[in-house]
Parts: sequence; C-alpha cells; structure tokens
Amino acid sequence: MSGKAPMARLDRLLANLGYGSRREVTDLVGRRQVLLDGAVVKDAGARIPVTADLPDRMTVSGQPLDPPAPLTLMMHKPLDVVCSHREAGRSVYELLPSRWRARIPALSTIGRLDKDTSGLLLITDDGPFLHRVISPRSHVAKRYVATLDRALTGGEAEVFAAGTLMLEGETAPLAPAVFEPLGATEARLTITEGRYHQVRRMFAAVGNHVTALHRDRIGGLALPADLAAGGWRPLRPDEQGAIFA
Repeated sequence: MSGKAPMARLDRLLANLGYGSRREVTDLVGRRQVLLDGAVVKDAGARIPVTADLPDRMTVSGQPLDPPAPLTLMMHKPLDVVCSHREAGRSVYELLPSRWRARIPALSTIGRLDKDTSGLLLITDDGPFLHRVISPRSHVAKRYVATLDRALTGGEAEVFAAGTLMLEGETAPLAPAVFEPLGATEARLTITEGRYHQVRRMFAAVGNHVTALHRDRIGGLALPADLAAGGWRPLRPDEQGAIFA
C-alpha cells in the first residue's frame, strides 16, 4: 500500500473547502493571499500534495487552511438547535464557519440529537466512517443522562436489560440496554440502537417522563469536560478509534 499523499489542483482544493468558486480562488491567488511554507503561491492551477500537515503549512488570507477531507468533528450540541438542514430553527451547521456549508464533500451529522437533547455529536464528510459508526454490526453504544419527572421505581434496570421491551407503534423489541440510577430522578441509560426518540420513549414505557436529556458518550469516546456547549473541534485519529473500543 502506497503512503504517497494524494495530489490536488490548488483552485479545486480551495473551492471544495468553501473558499469560493474556482474563479474566485484564482482571484485570491492573484491577490497573493495564499501562502505555502511561507512563500506566495502564484499559480492557482498548481498541483500540491494534500498531506495531514497542510493546514500548518498553508494560509489563506492570513489564516490557517481549513482541514481538508476527510474531516470528522466532535461537537457539544447545545439545546435548541437541530441536526438537519430541513428542520425549522437554527442548525448545528450554523455553529461552524459559514464557508463550511459549501464544502465538497458535504459535512453530515452521524445520527441526530433532537432539539431538546444536548451533548456529544459527531459530524463528518467521511462516508465510510459514518456508515461504520451507525451500522448495527458495529454495536456502537450511546450513553445518555436523563432527568426525569417522577422518582425511579427500582425496576427500570431489569425491564431495560430484558431485551423484550416493546415501544408503542413498533413490532420488534428493543435490544438490551444498561441502566444506572444516579439519583431519585436522574439516571444513565446506554443503548446500542438509534430508534426515533428512543430514550424518551423507553422511560415513557415504564411510566416516566424525560424532562432533560444529555448524551455524554459514543462508544468509548466521552464528551470532554472542557468542551463547552456550542463548541467543536476536529476528532483525532485515536479518538476515532476509541469509538469502536
């Protein structure tokens, strides 16, 4: 297997990263706004190796180059934002640099958190990685902290672990889930599926109501304590691996 970096035309690379059309990128180069290793790049059609350290070596209008594809981000999704371009309201994509909405390939969330759920969210342009995370064969668990309207009864762990719980309107039982009480009205729930509003519906099935929901872990990847709501950063390769650990 060759370790040679892929090559790309500069104008196409910058256009795919959302810096403008290829004509606009050519103009950017003509205005001496693109530097590589400290030297002005004069040819918009120049072919350059797309290496992992390129954002450390190239600047555009005085700022480090945006990370090229494939890119995966972790975000601390705040409340009151949605995960879809088609839903009404402010979206998670609006928390990213505006030009990132023009990236090719496009960024997509890996699964979704609803408007009233906060916590760890992954966003990527890496299709194979996205499908690996969401594939049932990967058994990637998601852990949530739920605040409840009523006190726990003590029987939730057994019900959720049985693998026989049926949600209203569905024909297949849920896979076993791990329940950990944290207080009279607070608990952690770890699931391996991603059915519609699953955690809220599970608690509804045992006669309770979720008043707040926060996802703090995907697989072996925990939401960092220092990543504030609305914050995001690129996921490191070791963190990607931790998801499947």
